Amino acid sequence: MKQIILVLLFVSLSFNTQASPDWSEGVLVPEGGRQNIYEWSETDFLNYQRNGKIHAQIYPVTITGMLPPYLPFKKLIESDNGNPFKSWIQGLIQNVSGYKSFNDVLKNLGLHPYPLESDTGVYAVPYPQNFRPEELMGLGIIERNGAKGFTFSCAACHSSNLFGKTVLGMTNRFPKANEFFIKAKSVMAVTDPHIFQYYTGATSAERDLLAESKNNLRFVSLKQPIALGLDTSLAQVSLSLNRRSQDGYASFNEWFAKFPRRDAFLDNKPADSKPAVWWNLKYKNRWLSDGSVVSGNPIFTNIIWNEIGRGSDLVELEKWLDANSEIIKDLTTAVFSSEAPLITDFFPAEMIDLDRAKIGEGIFKANCAKCHGNYDKAWNAPGSENLPLVAQLKTTKVRYKQTTPVVDVGTDPYRRLGMKSLEQLNNLEISKRNNILIKAQEGYVPPPLVGIWARWPYFHNNSVPNLCALLTPAAKRPVAYYSGDAINPATDFDFECNGYPLGNKTPKAWKTAEHHFDTRKKGMGNMGHDERIFVKDGVEILSPEDKKNLIMFLQTL
Repeated sequence: MKQIILVLLFVSLSFNTQASPDWSEGVLVPEGGRQNIYEWSETDFLNYQRNGKIHAQIYPVTITGMLPPYLPFKKLIESDNGNPFKSWIQGLIQNVSGYKSFNDVLKNLGLHPYPLESDTGVYAVPYPQNFRPEELMGLGIIERNGAKGFTFSCAACHSSNLFGKTVLGMTNRFPKANEFFIKAKSVMAVTDPHIFQYYTGATSAERDLLAESKNNLRFVSLKQPIALGLDTSLAQVSLSLNRRSQDGYASFNEWFAKFPRRDAFLDNKPADSKPAVWWNLKYKNRWLSDGSVVSGNPIFTNIIWNEIGRGSDLVELEKWLDANSEIIKDLTTAVFSSEAPLITDFFPAEMIDLDRAKIGEGIFKANCAKCHGNYDKAWNAPGSENLPLVAQLKTTKVRYKQTTPVVDVGTDPYRRLGMKSLEQLNNLEISKRNNILIKAQEGYVPPPLVGIWARWPYFHNNSVPNLCALLTPAAKRPVAYYSGDAINPATDFDFECNGYPLGNKTPKAWKTAEHHFDTRKKGMGNMGHDERIFVKDGVEILSPEDKKNLIMFLQTL
């Protein structure tokens, strides 16, 4: 009998391979990162990864505070212009009169099409309900009390177009989620739910969804991003907490909704940054561009922040999180296992000169590896000369720091200074119970450079258009440039400099006020990351040829 029990116990332990990740401050990250963060068995890993990717596309938090009714808004947008309510809304919000479909609105907000069924690898996603949706990725439909509401998911800010491929886990170069909240709040503040119901034909349940969103938005404070491509979500969280009592739980405190606490920094200064790529998280033990989140599961933390920024009741949120720990595991598995696209997926491998890339590897190790880590290349393995070039160019192992560093290299400080305002999140019981801790830092994280070729423009605030500009002393970097979508690799991407084409190479269609990035504006500075790195005492240590070789190496990461 004892033998049978021991066998059953052994079998049970063999199949139960889940580990509990250590999210505590200062925990060392193993060499090569934590791709399988829960140490799932192979089958479980694939299942959790698949489920997590679906949750990233279709926002899973059913109690979310911002859930306008889907069908009435869709009908309103797609109806003819004879609807006086639609005309009234167009008068409140500029630049919306050209929308003919709900997808037009989503496209304007920066959402992208779902990957095709023929896409594979990092360019493929599992489809919700096993078929490719017609809507753009990042729209989430949630049913509540007999009505369908819409919201936006992780994919709205963390997916991007890359030469015709939608990449989940990549920085959205042109997110407009903040703009949606700003416009929604301005409209809902003056919209009576009963009038909305009359002109749209909404059901009573749909009218109630609108009323809930309108009420919750009273507890949300918003900031307009200083430039297209930047995001103000973290400022939105901190300023929204100022509309609640100090512990954050008196969610519907009328006094603070009307008279929010002042913020000495964020009320007057920007703290913008671009959304981060997912594939770097596996190598880190602190998160955000400044490393200010020093403990706690970053996915769990992000859900809390999302909902504070949507006016949710934190008591209801805690109940949801307690009941849906498997969803958090799904999302965490998917995010930590995310992989970067390769440049050879879009350009012939022959465009990389192997000999020059090897020289660039030596330059990188001498000047960059101290902060950004080391990268084992297939071309250094015995017998690699017998491999196809595309295989020789691959990175076989990432050797980033076991403790994520924070370094002040003189880059624009506004983003990290703004994190001081967010330290009030440490006072929430939900933060304390889940070991979430924020500490404002004196610099920024020098990130792992996996997929750096696809991450233009550079710096946390997008102030550097390409790698040539990044490797130029700050005083000589472009003061302004135009951004644009990566559609045509021949015209929308400077291969030699890796990033946006400048000057007379800039596509004419990009030259609009919205796509103009001016580094002279507060929070958009392009200073730093030069002296003591590739500039010594004001003199460049890299020759033009050195820079070309270094860029060629970086393109293989």
